[in-house]
Amino acid sequence: VQLQASGGGWVQPGGSLRLSCEVSGFTLNNNAVGWFRQAPGREREAVAYIDSGDSRTYYVDSVKGRFTVSSDKVKNTVYLQMTSLNPEDTARYYCAAKMMDAYNRFRTLWVDWDWYDSWGQGTQVTVSS
Repeated sequence: VQLQASGGGWVQPGGSLRLSCEVSGFTLNNNAVGWFRQAPGREREAVAYIDSGDSRTYYVDSVKGRFTVSSDKVKNTVYLQMTSLNPEDTARYYCAAKMMDAYNRFRTLWVDWDWYDSWGQGTQVTVSS
């Protein structure tokens, strides 16, 4: 399984970016992807999650209403649309994949990095004026 995150870059406060996570060797049809970020000197945090099997999505409070996670099962790609970006969003963003079953849907530890099965390299997002 390989995950390739892309779409990062520099943007001014208030701007938008769309990150992509292209997944290979793993179908999104019935599985899940989470987005994480880590800024220098800060702990890694879960940002968003989507389960393509049951369409559940979760967000950390700080991005609710600004970020939207979606998936394209044909392209086997998950997107993170980010709007109203601010300097606190500056970080390296990673995607991670999880093979889902009934147990994992009952106990979804989407904020736990180690719960996932595979992880990508990340893409840098910098928000500054």
